[in-house]
Amino acid sequence: MFKVFSQRLYLRIWLAVVGGVAVLTLVVGWAWQQAEAHNARNNASPTSLAREMTVTDATGRVLVQGPFERIRRGEGDAPRFRIDGADGQTYFLEMTPRVGGAGASNGRHGPPGHDWAFWLRPPFGFLWLLGLIGLVVVVGVFPIIRRLLKRLENLQRGVQRFGEGDLTVRVATEGTDEVADLARQFNAAASRIEELVQSHKSLLANASHELRSPLARIRMGLELMGGDASVAKAKREIQRNINELDQLVDEILLASRLEQPGVDVGTVESVDLIGLAAEECARVDADLEVQATEGVEVPAIAKLVRRAVRNLLENARRYSHGEVSLLLSREGDMAVIRVQDIGPGVPPDQRERIFEKFYRLPGASERSGGVGLGLSLVRSIALHHGGSVACEGRLDGQPGASFVLRLPVQPGAAH
Repeated sequence: MFKVFSQRLYLRIWLAVVGGVAVLTLVVGWAWQQAEAHNARNNASPTSLAREMTVTDATGRVLVQGPFERIRRGEGDAPRFRIDGADGQTYFLEMTPRVGGAGASNGRHGPPGHDWAFWLRPPFGFLWLLGLIGLVVVVGVFPIIRRLLKRLENLQRGVQRFGEGDLTVRVATEGTDEVADLARQFNAAASRIEELVQSHKSLLANASHELRSPLARIRMGLELMGGDASVAKAKREIQRNINELDQLVDEILLASRLEQPGVDVGTVESVDLIGLAAEECARVDADLEVQATEGVEVPAIAKLVRRAVRNLLENARRYSHGEVSLLLSREGDMAVIRVQDIGPGVPPDQRERIFEKFYRLPGASERSGGVGLGLSLVRSIALHHGGSVACEGRLDGQPGASFVLRLPVQPGAAH
């Protein structure tokens, strides 16, 4: 816990102030003590002993005469002196305390152990005052530092939310100091980035939508080419490329809609994953293994979940050198769809990057099929339903890849 507190900037500044005040108090106290010790040594110097005191009677006869030294204070303000007489004897002269408001009778000039005023006189009074001032400074600067750095914490949270993908986040701009200026610059940069991203998404969606018209014309022209055997191979190649372009357009349009908040992409309903998985496995000739003891239903948009499962199965079939299997199970409140293939697999350092848009593994561009959007779309669908997707190794340790899609089964998980 102390480590967490020490990482807070406002606490570090406040502790620096506290440390400064403490060091100042110690240094001043030490200097005062040295000054008091110096004064005590001066009072006990031979110069002070060179002075003489003379005590005479009423006739003027000298009773005691010799050098004296003030050795201590008595009770209250009563001083005591030692006189070294000319006759070789040592005499002591002690005055009685004052009588009245400053006397011992009011209890203000008694011994140090019973006199509170003793602790208020120098040097102790000065130290008490210095400590009190230090305490006031320590307590007083805390809310000031806390209020100043509270805005930095708000800015930090705003930057964190912006980095997590919420491009609409803005921070409050209070004051006219450097923190407020930094907040204004962040808001301006965030607005600009949001405009650029929205413009990019709009351009991509519009361009993808406009591609449908030339694709339709190409299909029509392909049909008009007739069934001549000399052009059959060319027609099949053209048809394959048309299907690939059509799939790319569909995935770009769907991805752009999923990334725009508030866009209606379908109705949430209860989706039976066992039936859906069985249908999709039949399309690509994949094995289905249900490890759940009861039905697995998730609140989701059926067409989106179907697209996610289909993309995972088609991706596995594209790169697999053997069978493709789908394992359906339930772990707590999550439905788990695990698609496994037998193939080259995915290197551990690439298992996160393959979910980026248009990213392919090195050397994958020469392989047939795939445009680099399928896995990215699966992740967007998973996040849209409050789930996740990840790439792992096969459970049995064989060469190949295992893509794990997790979707919440509790009601209200989709958003």
